Formats: sequence, C-alpha cells, structure tokens
Amino acid sequence: MGTIANEKVKETIASKFQTEGEIVELIPFGNGYINDTFRITCELPEGKEIRYILQKMNNSIFKNPAELMENVMNVTKFLRKKIIAAGGDPNRETLNVIPTKDGNNYLDNGEECWRMYIFIEGATCYDEVKTPEDFYNSAVSFGNFQRLLSDYPAETLHETIVNFHNTVSRFADFKKAVEEDVCGRVQEVQEEIKFIFDREKDAHIICDALEEKRIPLRVTHNDTKLNNIMIDDKTGKGLCVIDLDTVMPGSALYDFGDSIRFGASTAAEDEVNLDLVTVNLELFDVYAKGFLEGCAGSLTEEEVRLFPAGAKVITFEQGMRFLTDYLQGDTYYKTSRPGHNLDRSRTQLKLVADMEKKWDEMEKIVEKYR
Repeated sequence: MGTIANEKVKETIASKFQTEGEIVELIPFGNGYINDTFRITCELPEGKEIRYILQKMNNSIFKNPAELMENVMNVTKFLRKKIIAAGGDPNRETLNVIPTKDGNNYLDNGEECWRMYIFIEGATCYDEVKTPEDFYNSAVSFGNFQRLLSDYPAETLHETIVNFHNTVSRFADFKKAVEEDVCGRVQEVQEEIKFIFDREKDAHIICDALEEKRIPLRVTHNDTKLNNIMIDDKTGKGLCVIDLDTVMPGSALYDFGDSIRFGASTAAEDEVNLDLVTVNLELFDVYAKGFLEGCAGSLTEEEVRLFPAGAKVITFEQGMRFLTDYLQGDTYYKTSRPGHNLDRSRTQLKLVADMEKKWDEMEKIVEKYR
C-alpha cells in the first residue's frame, strides 16, 4: 500500500481510536493473508513512543464483525484476569483492544470494519517451524491457552464461521459436490473420492464425542500455526496467542489436530511428490509433550486418548475441503496453478494414510505423556 493510501488510513481511520500522543508513523505490518494490518507509532509529550496495531477486518470471510469482536473482548478480558492473578503481564500476554473515541470496540465506517490493539513490544512472530524447539514452544503456548480458558463458558461464544470444524457437515458438502460435479472433474479423481467415502465414519469421531458429551465443549483457537504466537525476544518462549478471529466453541482436538496436520508433515501442503509426504513422529511426540505440559492437567483422559484421532480427523477434513473446492471450480482457496487444490488434497489424504500406518506408534507416544 502506497504512502498516499497510508496517509488516508492515518487521517480517516487511525485518528478515530483512543490512542495516546500524536501519530507520527503508520506502516503496513506482518504477512497475514486475511486482514490488512498496520503498525502505528505515536509520540508522547515527554519524547517517548507508544505503538499500536491497526487492522482492517475481512468482512467477506467474517460476516458479523460485531459478534467476532464480542468474542475477542470477552475472551481477552477473561484471560487478562487470569494473567493478573498469576502475576503475569496482561499488556504482553494477551491482546488488548483499544476502543474508538466513541467508546466502541471496533470502527464501522459503513464500508469497512477496523480494530486496534496495543502493540506487543519485545516479541516476534515466526512464519515457519525451523526446529523441534519451535514446535514445542508453540505446543506449550496453545496448551496454556486451553488451560487458561478451561473454565470459560464456551457455549456463550459466537461461531464466527459456522460449522468450521463440523466434519460431518464437511462430509455432506463433499458428497454434494461429487453428486453435482459442476466442473466435470469427478471422473479424474475417483481414487481420492473412494478414499474419502471409505472413511465416512471418521467424520463422526469428534462430532459424536461432543454430542454424546464424552468430551467437553471448549474454547478453541482453530488456527494453531506458529505465526499466531508472539515469541518473547529475550526468553525464546511463547508469550501471547494472537489472531483470535476464529476463537469459537469446539474441541481441544481441533487445535491439537490442526497443529499436527500442518506442523508435523514432512512436506509442503501443496507438494506434488507424494513420496515426500509423511507424518514426522518426532514432531508428533514433541507437540504432544508440549501441548499436555501447557494444558497442565486441564484436559480429560478421553480427550488425551483421542489425540491421534484428532490429528487424523482434522487432516481428513482438510483433504475433503480441498477436494470439494477443486470439484466446485476452485472458488474458495486461492490457487496459483491448475490442479493446485487437487495437489493440496492429495497431500492431506497421503498424511491420513501415513497416520493409519503409524497408528500404534502415535498411540504409544500419547500414552507416554498421559
């Protein structure tokens, strides 16, 4: 975004929030795909500076910004109390929303919706897992997030994306896409379709466990990638979980499973050479250990027992979603080449098959930390 556009954002948007001091700099910040993000620097009278994060929310994905921000406000207030009680720093260990000058928790100018947070100093987001220690630290952070919110009334949260991890609903969407075959692509992916149909029962594992109350409904983050954690520059430890747009009611297995799906794969999500795609059991071990340490006994025995199933179900679900989009003409996920979503689907389904081969080992790893 150019300088003129930045100045417009500064004058018409940023000035509407309750910032301290005078805005002296506004620059694009981060590598997020969903929201437009800026870092603002304000100069205080005594020469000191204070910085903020300004974000334009993506209203094509998140249709109800009022409900989204109600979730964010309620969860961060709850976390703030827990952090203070534990002697932590609430200005660095959770997000802090800056209200508008009208006292609202976000700005709606009729065309766009904007929000502002305190900028967390002395911490960095990393886009990829470079060492097992990185993966372990992210596991501890997301486990700690679960622990802190273990007594939050999850049922009071809004679903910012309806049926996001409802695998039964995702299967129904997939089945419909196969039946309609709007792009005439079904014939070329018979093997993948059969693989998914053969595992229809897997779509029910987490949904049925929640419905039958064998596992509790919890607050879930639903986007548990490393770059959604602020890492303290001094200690190298996870400091704050960010990007709370998809915080919703669900299962802890969603967060554990998505982390394994993305972080413990030996290949990129769109790798075309499926021989390179496996689940790394060392990283599965590292994450299970860290996640349980962060949870610190807040999960039930049944939830922990289902860790391998969580990894498989969420990977299976994502494979279905990629193939559904391919069958419907690539309308949801951005693609950069023909067959991109098909390649993505195949990597996920290969991971599912590899997990099935390594099932006993995965169960033994989890049993080791129960």
